[in-house]
Amino acid sequence: MQKQTYITKEGLEKITKELDELRNVKRKEIASRIQEAKELGDLSENAEYAEAKNEQSFTEGRIAELESIVKNAVIIEKSQQSGSTVQVGSLITVKNSDASHKYHIVGSNEADPSRGFISNESPLGQALIMKRVGDVIKMNTPKGEQTIEVLEIE
Repeated sequence: MQKQTYITKEGLEKITKELDELRNVKRKEIASRIQEAKELGDLSENAEYAEAKNEQSFTEGRIAELESIVKNAVIIEKSQQSGSTVQVGSLITVKNSDASHKYHIVGSNEADPSRGFISNESPLGQALIMKRVGDVIKMNTPKGEQTIEVLEIE
């Protein structure tokens, strides 16, 4: 059984759109490039053919990856969030020794720490799941041990 993939409705729409683009546009473009390269003759020394085949392989791998995500997607619904504990989909405010920070706990496919989207599978995300307002977490980080307090859960 495949692992469930937590994702927002918007994230799933984005992945579905990319999958559709790869299946219906990119595949045809690559097939056309392969056909044109074959017409040039000797395939053993044909760089265009080799490049197109590599791109085809990469694209088919990405299609398989996206199909797996869509197949195993668990949509993060706003109504699933209790607000009393941190869950996938929660928007939380935490405080460490430096300052307070806002994070959105998301599935690994939507993680973007620079924008405050933290994966539920990351060390910080795992440490925060099921915590409540006021809970204090001690984490080992590259900077040493950090203490993080949960201030707010939305």
